[in-house]
Amino acid sequence: MSLFIPTYFGPISQYSEIVKSDSVVFEMDDNFQKQSYRNRCYIYNANGKQLLNIPVKDKNKGSSQRKKTKDLLVDNDAHWQDHHLKSLQTAYRTSPFYEFYEDDLLKIFNKKYTFLQDVNMDTHLFIADVLQIPLQYSKTEEYTVETTEKDFRELVNAKHQPKKLVEKYIQMFDDKHGFISNLSILDLVFMEGPNAISFL
Repeated sequence: MSLFIPTYFGPISQYSEIVKSDSVVFEMDDNFQKQSYRNRCYIYNANGKQLLNIPVKDKNKGSSQRKKTKDLLVDNDAHWQDHHLKSLQTAYRTSPFYEFYEDDLLKIFNKKYTFLQDVNMDTHLFIADVLQIPLQYSKTEEYTVETTEKDFRELVNAKHQPKKLVEKYIQMFDDKHGFISNLSILDLVFMEGPNAISFL
């Protein structure tokens, strides 16, 4: 069993470990940390690396209590779904496989979400379906520092660079900016389609 924190279209490093796992357990009781893949991902556009960030509302504003990720509300007043979809279309519309996945992607960007965790679970199921890996997973019921599972929770840290980087693949704008490693799994999926799993 391998333990992961749910992410928003998670980084390639996370899916590299997920595809090798016999069973996936998602951490549901972690404290939210800013600048993590819990509510952000990075894609490749004509200007290089682009951040897509889901704005969240703080229910406990003014409280000293730490916020649980599972309690975080999405701030839909910011129209983040429109912005993210347009950014993905601009960056990947002409990629080899974007059009194959666009209809399923639109379901995520047209759905009204209340909780960040629900967005992350839907994006995981989308990617699991694309990679043709098992859709089943389990969830933790309490947070433990030490775990008997293989612990990959640190991969949620956006500043964490994995020791092992996946094999290079062709990217949309690598002729301008070179290869950018560990982007959102979407970057690999739109470029390689069903073959993406062979890079992981």
